[in-house]
Amino acid sequence: MTRERDHADGGERTQAADGGRERTDGGPGAAARPSAADGEHESRDETAASGRDATADASELVGEQLELGYPTTEEPVVECEHVVLPAGEVTALVGPNGSGKSTLLKSMSNQLDPWAGGVVLDGERVRSFDAKDLARKLGLLSQHNNAPESITVEDLAYHGRYPHRGFFESVSETDHEAVDRAIDLAGVEHLRHSEMSNLSGGQKQLAWIAMVLAQETDVLLLDEPTNHLDLHHQLRVMEVLNSLNEDHGVTIGIVLHDVGQAARFADNLIAMADGELYDWGPPREVLTEELLADVFHVDATVDHESPTGPHISPHAALENG
Repeated sequence: MTRERDHADGGERTQAADGGRERTDGGPGAAARPSAADGEHESRDETAASGRDATADASELVGEQLELGYPTTEEPVVECEHVVLPAGEVTALVGPNGSGKSTLLKSMSNQLDPWAGGVVLDGERVRSFDAKDLARKLGLLSQHNNAPESITVEDLAYHGRYPHRGFFESVSETDHEAVDRAIDLAGVEHLRHSEMSNLSGGQKQLAWIAMVLAQETDVLLLDEPTNHLDLHHQLRVMEVLNSLNEDHGVTIGIVLHDVGQAARFADNLIAMADGELYDWGPPREVLTEELLADVFHVDATVDHESPTGPHISPHAALENG
């Protein structure tokens, strides 16, 4: 079901005229480094430039020739020739239930061994890292997280510091500072001493985000962090992640069900269908009426002129297939 977008250059490597990121079109099933120089994120880029010195120190995560499955599956559930989470950018994985988004994210975070292919972080295979070394570079917030109900938000945040300490080392001043920053960035200072059992679903999610922020990684992967949250907390989560990306240059990969939200907050979209990459690139290029019909089986119109990103107006559900 992969769609190969037509390009005037026939898929050759192109460089944006204004010096933006180059882009390589790898054909069906391939996602490469999208250009952020098309104007859709100009104000966001200006903000980012003030918060970090370009993306020279940011980390890039790449999957190559991936075949992914589980012990209970006879065939791969995801097949992906090439996928990139560009350094210092926010990339959202979108697609219907069962399209392979979470499976791909698990493999990119070294939580699922590929049947074939591999994942590379800054030129090194993620499987070559030991657990603590990888945890210092890459953080993961899964869909389902459990903590003792009596633990406080602050104590949970300190768990994010485990990769930075030896087994017998006590909490350092650096750890205290990292936790303070994480709690402040996540906006849960007023909940610092609250027990998890007393928090709402949205507050708990922000507490978990504070924990992964305290981990201080170069790459952060999140699997549906806004799922089951009210609109206020959805926006709070996305604003925290945007701040982390813009101010600290953290590379973010995020699975989202809300395509409109993904288009608003992400630099890049990776659309998945039936275990394959359907299309990739900046939201204003990727999010089309054709994609919504083919991937989500929805009849909709897309307003690409909206200042906050492509705006979707759904009309009707289409018959699958």
